Formats: sequence, structure tokens, C-alpha cells
Amino acid sequence: MKQFALLLLLLASCSMSHSAFAAKDDVVDTYAYYGFTPDIVTNYISNRKKLGFVKISVELMVKAPEDLVVLQHHDPLLRAAILEILGAQTEDKVKSLVGKEEIRRECYEAVNRLLQQEVGKPLVVNMLFTKYLYD
Repeated sequence: MKQFALLLLLLASCSMSHSAFAAKDDVVDTYAYYGFTPDIVTNYISNRKKLGFVKISVELMVKAPEDLVVLQHHDPLLRAAILEILGAQTEDKVKSLVGKEEIRRECYEAVNRLLQQEVGKPLVVNMLFTKYLYD
């Protein structure tokens, strides 16, 4: 009976120490999102006689909430890059799902390239278009 109690005590202590080590080893990322306000609106190259326009809401995902201050500081630069990319697109690309993803990827890469130049590292983990309207 004494041996059983000792074994039970030993197992309980191993279990508690294992959970204490597991908690220290588990790293949890705290993602944060930066949204451009107001929405980004620009014209694109249209196949018709009238100008086409696109209006998007963009959310930038970063790993650390501290990075939001950097994004806010560089908001005008990042917004201008996204506007430039959108304005150079054709109507067919703007209106297709594949084209939308290509535009998003191009904007994501441009934003990270600019952040690399300005702060020395790419901060954006993902870019989301939460609203995508065109005419």
C-alpha cells in the first residue's frame, strides 16, 4: 500500500512538472490587424469608354501589436503603393477572382518590400481584402 501511494505521488508530481514545462515552451502569437481608413478608392484601366473604379478595405495582419504603431506611421507610403498597383490593373484582372488574388499578392509583396526598406524587416504576415467593390 505504501508503494502504491508513493507511485501515485511520483506520477502526480511528474504530471505537474511536465505541464509547467509545456506552458513555458508553448509560444502563442498575438496577431493584430491594421486597417486603412478610409477605404482605398481609385480608377483602373477600363475596356469601356467610361472610367472603372475599385473600392477596397484592406487589413494588414502582423504578429505583434507593437507593429501597429509602425504601420500607422507609414500609412501614407503603404496606401500610395496600393493605389499605384490598383490603378495599373486592367478591367479583366480587377473583375476576376484569380486577378483579385494576384492583385492582393502584389500589394502584399509591395507593402513588405517598403517596410523592409523603411524599418529593416517585413512586418506584414498577411493582407486581407475585407471589401472589394468595382464598377
